[in-house]
Amino acid sequence: MIQELVADVIIIGGGLGGTSAALAAAKAGMKVVVTEETDWIGGQLTSQAVPPDEHRWIESFGCTASYREFRNRVRDYYKRNYPLNEQALNDPELNPGNAWVSRVAHEPKVALQVLEDMLAPYVNTRRIQVLLNSHPVHCETAGDQVASVTVEKTDGQTRYKLRGAYFLDATETGELLPLTGAEYVSGAEGRSETNEPHALEEADPLDMQSITHVAAVEYIPDGNFTIPKPDSYDFWHEYKPSFSTYPILSWYANEAEDTSKLRRFTMFPNDQGIMSLWDYRRIVDPSLWSVPLSDGEVTLLNWPMNDYYLGPVIGVSEQERTRHLEAARGLTLSLVYWLQTEAPRLDGGYGYPGIRLRGDVLGTEDGLAKSPYIRESRRIRAQYTITEHDVSQELRGAKGIKRYEDSVGVGSYYLDLHPTTVNQRAFFIPNYPYEIPLGSLIPVRMTNLLPACKNIGMTQIANGCYRLHPTEWNIGESAGLLAAYAVMHGIPPREVRASAAHLCDYQAMLERYGVQLHWPEGTLEM
Repeated sequence: MIQELVADVIIIGGGLGGTSAALAAAKAGMKVVVTEETDWIGGQLTSQAVPPDEHRWIESFGCTASYREFRNRVRDYYKRNYPLNEQALNDPELNPGNAWVSRVAHEPKVALQVLEDMLAPYVNTRRIQVLLNSHPVHCETAGDQVASVTVEKTDGQTRYKLRGAYFLDATETGELLPLTGAEYVSGAEGRSETNEPHALEEADPLDMQSITHVAAVEYIPDGNFTIPKPDSYDFWHEYKPSFSTYPILSWYANEAEDTSKLRRFTMFPNDQGIMSLWDYRRIVDPSLWSVPLSDGEVTLLNWPMNDYYLGPVIGVSEQERTRHLEAARGLTLSLVYWLQTEAPRLDGGYGYPGIRLRGDVLGTEDGLAKSPYIRESRRIRAQYTITEHDVSQELRGAKGIKRYEDSVGVGSYYLDLHPTTVNQRAFFIPNYPYEIPLGSLIPVRMTNLLPACKNIGMTQIANGCYRLHPTEWNIGESAGLLAAYAVMHGIPPREVRASAAHLCDYQAMLERYGVQLHWPEGTLEM
């Protein structure tokens, strides 16, 4: 059965960029259809179970107003619904999970509730229609335009043919790009093309960043929740990455600041100066509560030990893709089993059998996230391609932050590449805060197709920083408003960039909606 739906803006992918794009376009008066492969919108924050990775200025500036609203709503949710102690209740910068990698670590279900609340006025008035459990299977094009996108429900029984003025690709892997015949790149570019110091000598489209299938776990000191030994455990128990002298299931992994060196980690905070991973991505900290609600703390396993880099999930056959996705799940379950049975403890013992998988936290039965965290997508060939030269602190030098006349937002994060699938390269390159050029959102040929997440015109190395939460949100929001502006003025996005008058008007529109276009002078000294 095929149903036809028509809207101004069709958004394929309901992750973080897709959600912010839908919200922005609806605020601007557009009718929107947004699809999502899982039954949760929100992507990184929800179905992938990755709390926000942010820059050091995030509490004051360096993100859009709607992203700040999301963060404030998360804190308000805990203050309204949880029995917080007085100190936590009065903390304007409450960190619900007290994680050290995120200033607002929180449960995926809370993020889902907040995002649904933000969309509610538009969903309830049918300005936004959300199709869950739906994935794209076919596109119709006419020359340089997308005419329709057909999505199929996961039950295989129902299809929707979606027609609109503009189509936004907000899928995690850039699924619309091959389906529409749009020009794109994947994996690693060659140095001869980008002139980036850290690029490969020769391009390799299959050398992509690792993926991670996150798990949620609780620790009950006196408990025993040991899972059955995973089928792939023996393999992972012996597997040594090319950059390490230790097995992947060990307390040794790449040093973030210098990935050529290894660093020792351990499970819990300690007085020996060894970095703990338990509170790295902790999302439940009962010490903030005035009354007990749960048996223990809950953290998310998104650690170096369950980065999966034995093969890509883009640009390969469906059989191979499925094999790698299943292997990533097996690695995470093997990590859980290793933690429960063999992980060395600082007291000289081995294993923490009190580790318990918490599928209820992630809306699953097995304790693993609904979807893997995929760090790297297909990326459009764009009018402007962001490279290492635009962001690297070393390469920019005294020139400081690169400013673009056509900026549509800002962000900041290290050029952080996790081990790749062919060469197992990893980088953690110091950055300058960056801006998002409109040219990186404009495909070289297609006229009504826009990227709306980590699929903009950028290199693999630049993707290391543009893939994080606040930036993906900003990209989606700016893409949604760009589609709205194009509909309202009857011109394609490329003309918005080409016309000084339209560019000025569009950027003024962004600012009215709370999108920050440039970093304040003196940012680096703040």
